[in-house]
Amino acid sequence: MDASDFECDEQGYLLDSTAWTTRFAEIAAAAEGLVLSADHWAVVEFLRDYHARFGLSPPMRVLVKAIAPLLGEARASSRRLYQLFPDGPAKQACKVAGLPKPEHCL
Repeated sequence: MDASDFECDEQGYLLDSTAWTTRFAEIAAAAEGLVLSADHWAVVEFLRDYHARFGLSPPMRVLVKAIAPLLGEARASSRRLYQLFPDGPAKQACKVAGLPKPEHCL
């Protein structure tokens, strides 16, 4: 299974978020130069759950607050999110999570 098995837009965002698999996440992450750690997966799973519940991606402030119980207070910061997803937590993490590009991202 490779990237051609998934229908994506020209920027690499999955067109149908229900087609997402962990394999897609691994492929998308590799294309972004990322190796997924447990912290990456915690963020990806949170984003997918939030999107399923509310139909959109969370604002950065909400994301930072929500990951505290997942990553631990010491690692729950926007700085940590940028370490995990250097091209922008909202944009890059949503891509790996198989979600649409957030509207507020350029």
